[in-house]
Amino acid sequence: MPTKHHKPEQIIAKLRQIEVSTAQGKSLAVACKDAGISEQSYYRWKKEYGGLKLDQAKKLKDLERENARLKKIVADLSLEKAMLKEVASGNY
Repeated sequence: MPTKHHKPEQIIAKLRQIEVSTAQGKSLAVACKDAGISEQSYYRWKKEYGGLKLDQAKKLKDLERENARLKKIVADLSLEKAMLKEVASGNY
């Protein structure tokens, strides 16, 4: 089965769809199958997006992307600093 990448809006919509289905008396397995996801994905998504609203989920993803970008910048600067120290000490 190919890997699908769902957007936060899609994840929240599927979580709500499953909640409605289970409230109507369907089992979780059937509700997940109707939504087109596995139970494992449901639990993982519920853990991450459980109480979030749509705008909060978008903001969360934006912050995660920004955090990854900043971590990359820090790593690059740390490497550059280490290289400059090595060159300045004459151990090249």
